[in-house]
Amino acid sequence: MQSNSSPRNLLARSFFCIFALTVTLTSHADAADGPIKHRLVLAEYGKGPNRLLELDSDGKQVWEYTPPSTTVIFEVQPDGNILFGYGGKPTGVREITPRGVQVFDYVSKSMQVFGCSRLPNGNTLVAEQGPCQAVEVNSKGEVVHVTPLHTNQTEYHLQVRNIHKLANGNILAAHEGEGAVREVDPDGNVLWEYTGVENVGDAQRLENGNTLISCGTQKRVIEVTPDKKIAWEFGAGDAPELNITWVSSIQQLKNGNLIVGNFLRGQESKGAHAFEVTRDKKVVWKWDDHSLIKSLTTVRVIEE
Repeated sequence: MQSNSSPRNLLARSFFCIFALTVTLTSHADAADGPIKHRLVLAEYGKGPNRLLELDSDGKQVWEYTPPSTTVIFEVQPDGNILFGYGGKPTGVREITPRGVQVFDYVSKSMQVFGCSRLPNGNTLVAEQGPCQAVEVNSKGEVVHVTPLHTNQTEYHLQVRNIHKLANGNILAAHEGEGAVREVDPDGNVLWEYTGVENVGDAQRLENGNTLISCGTQKRVIEVTPDKKIAWEFGAGDAPELNITWVSSIQQLKNGNLIVGNFLRGQESKGAHAFEVTRDKKVVWKWDDHSLIKSLTTVRVIEE
């Protein structure tokens, strides 16, 4: 009878380990080569109904929610709740659970609200139009701070879209009508700006200090440095098959890729509603179901 440490047994065990490792690596490679799938939440707006939709990873509708008035911008919270601005009569910011149960509602005294953001301290940042200002409210809907925002737009509807509070306490705002992105301090003093961006809907400050901008009807996404140089861009000419019409939303995934929302205004039923692009400009995923929606303004991938 041979011991477990005999040369023959050691050879057999070594062969088995190598075989098992090969099978494991092959299985992982096969999984990596499979199609990319994303769970989505989106805001339909335009020729179709104005609503929020969630889709599963196979693109099937899970639920929908009709907001109290026009909604074009929203955030998915870590717990799955959805925070969105609504503009009309009434106007404000609301938070709902994934099944539409209201858990927060701030009714604004301004003329219109679209942009909003939940802050790390639990407060909510509201982009008010008429007057143009960033209003921070607590969980009770009480105003705790107001930052005036500057734009040349006197008509309220296009004064400001999405806004974000930066780590330094400043506000980064996208002024659609003026085509400008501005960083202001808590008192509203302009510290940085980037102009000449048609129908800008969002601007996000990256960890490297650059700013990612959705350039609306210029049909591109750009990343600009603090000294306003374009460090990276992706536009209609990089992927004509997508029919990029109006870049309306951007989301950076954990892997560094970008999810881009393509508002197909006037181009309904043509091209992709949303796509994922790598930093070397490879389109690795797109969603183009025209039977479900006509056009969208904001799309977010729910990352696992």
